[in-house]
Amino acid sequence: MNVINVIKSMATSDGDGVKISRVADFSGQHLDPFLMIDELKSDDQADFIGGFPPHPHRGIETFTYMIKGGFEHKDQLGNRKVISSGDVQWMSTGYGVVHSEMPVATEEGMHGFQIWVNMPAKDKLRPAIYQDSVDTPLPVQVNEFGAQLKALAGQWQFAGKTVTSPLTQLSANAAIADLTLPKNSSATLDCQLNEQILVYVHTGQVNGFSAGQLLVIEPRSILELSAQEEAGMLIFTGSRINEQVAHMGPFVMNTQAELRQAIDDYRAGKFGEIPVG
Repeated sequence: MNVINVIKSMATSDGDGVKISRVADFSGQHLDPFLMIDELKSDDQADFIGGFPPHPHRGIETFTYMIKGGFEHKDQLGNRKVISSGDVQWMSTGYGVVHSEMPVATEEGMHGFQIWVNMPAKDKLRPAIYQDSVDTPLPVQVNEFGAQLKALAGQWQFAGKTVTSPLTQLSANAAIADLTLPKNSSATLDCQLNEQILVYVHTGQVNGFSAGQLLVIEPRSILELSAQEEAGMLIFTGSRINEQVAHMGPFVMNTQAELRQAIDDYRAGKFGEIPVG
């Protein structure tokens, strides 16, 4: 496989002082249809105890995946779920959502991700959609070397099998998987139908690349991945949207005028409020 770009995650903070490592591209040029990958990885409660108090979104999809620890999600639609180890959650925000994500099970530390996926202009004002995997286990496939692929979203071809997540409606055919490689193992994934292919190393080293690095892979490739020590990575595929991106805080639209309208609508209370209790 041909790695055409390597992007190192940068330390930053968000929410109420939550420390994260972030890879972001709001130009629409390099990661399309993905906008941002935030990784939270810490055993120190001070790094995440503040969580993410109520805040709005419009025009994007948020995808949360927890490896360790958990967050309680609440939104104005009335959804209230604890997303814990091994769970995923997807919100297609469309016209607008207000949600909060506050930490639970903090004694074991945290390791998780929130990924932003862009939406095409035609879908940015549709009603919000919510789905999670709390009551529907995610499928896992293992190859002959013990490499394990967990289908977080979309459909994957791995070890001679089709592996399909219960979450299949992500924007722009986006698919996400968590691949774990044991010591001295390898794995191959056929991504020849995908316009965008990204690999984010979150544990150990993969093909000589270290944790915290995002690899941009040549489109329509076969991924050949190996590790000398145990390693883990998120793999992202999708179709390019190829539209202008206008970004301001939690809003991602196509024009500055649409961003101003999003702010006005939120301030006017048109997104709703999270139910009390």
